[in-house]
Amino acid sequence: MTPTYPLTIYFDASCRLCSSEMQNIQRHVVNNQLILIDCSAPDFDTRVCTINNINLVDMMNRLHVQDTNNQWFIGVGAFEVIYQTVGMHSVAKIWRLPITRIWLYPFVAKHRQTLSKLGLAQLFELFVRYMARRAEKRSRLCNQGRCAVNDTV
Repeated sequence: MTPTYPLTIYFDASCRLCSSEMQNIQRHVVNNQLILIDCSAPDFDTRVCTINNINLVDMMNRLHVQDTNNQWFIGVGAFEVIYQTVGMHSVAKIWRLPITRIWLYPFVAKHRQTLSKLGLAQLFELFVRYMARRAEKRSRLCNQGRCAVNDTV
């Protein structure tokens, strides 16, 4: 499914891991393609949940992304479309892996608060910065006419 922009991302900013990841993603946004909404905020408008028959607890527990055609991407699918949008295709590929989809994301989503306290947010931030530097380097090489078409994770 191809999204239409901008994408509205509903995330739990009370979770340090979630908040850190959204801040990292926000650094790579161009043309206002992503709108971040904290669904943990006291003033969060829950009408979006009611209108779309989404439980607020579920929205807090799994990342939700809505495009302008009211198409929803939830959980791993949300991360895939977000990272594709910001040009971090290698990271998007990681989200497509069966181990990530079936095991890693459900585990992290369930234990995100505890993992945040253990420092996973900082480790993930380092990983995302590394991937961003890789993408920037590939972009510079392409500008110099030395593109590598086959991108590996």
